Amino acid sequence: MAKDSSLRAVGWARSLPVSSGVKAARDWTREHLATLSWAQRDPDLVDAVLLAVSELVTNAHVHAHSAAQLILTWDEECLHVTVHDTSPQLPEQRDPGNAAQGGRGLLLVDALADRWEAYRCPRGKKVTVCFQAGADPGPAHTQK
Repeated sequence: MAKDSSLRAVGWARSLPVSSGVKAARDWTREHLATLSWAQRDPDLVDAVLLAVSELVTNAHVHAHSAAQLILTWDEECLHVTVHDTSPQLPEQRDPGNAAQGGRGLLLVDALADRWEAYRCPRGKKVTVCFQAGADPGPAHTQK
């Protein structure tokens, strides 16, 4: 019997105005990761995703002066975290030096994620980060 080659994915999206703050992005992301049962299976991976979300949404709010469109997509192999903002300026990794108070966000994202990419789109840019879970967490099921 042939293997089912159709892609199964689940996703969520939320708009985060600058006034919402980064905590709202982390809390929202944590809630959705719980539906994948990642919190029980790999809490360190959840922490990595939340830190990346914090960095990407902060970049949209602070550097692009823009609302952040946060999209989470789980395709059974990778959790794709995408943040869209209205600036066409692509992010660049930089070496902020030891005394700088900021400038390390993409260094953190690069260290935490399996891969990431940034690209321009018609109304700004998107930064997408991929996190691969060790085992398929699948949707969490609750017994009633």
